[in-house]
Amino acid sequence: MKKISTVLAAAFILFILWFGAEFILSPETTAPGFGLPSWPSGDGAGFLIIKGIRDVVLALVLGILLVTGHRRALGWALLVEALAAYGGMTTVLAHHGSVATALGVHCLTATLMMVNGLLIMRESRKVAAAPTAPAPRPAY
Repeated sequence: MKKISTVLAAAFILFILWFGAEFILSPETTAPGFGLPSWPSGDGAGFLIIKGIRDVVLALVLGILLVTGHRRALGWALLVEALAAYGGMTTVLAHHGSVATALGVHCLTATLMMVNGLLIMRESRKVAAAPTAPAPRPAY
């Protein structure tokens, strides 16, 4: 189970990092996939780059926790950062964007992040108890 949750966490980190980098490098071509019907233009387009920077930072936080082995903190961070994806879903729905993208991308991503965070939290609570007394030896 530990290996699966680690692979899932790494996959989320790479996905968020890639998605954020896309918004930084080419926001005009990446933005339509977010699910909103229209995007800011002119000076307002800078907000797309801010979104990309936010995503990259979120991915780096998760990556640092994964690499340093802070699994319980990684689980909590996944749970909290899933709120950003639920926020994306809510924003798309509130602004009459694509329901399919809101549910199929944002909601699914957030839910999988929550499940992975809970799996990591559950796994990191299972610590083997140290024996309190030495095991009995057979008499010879």
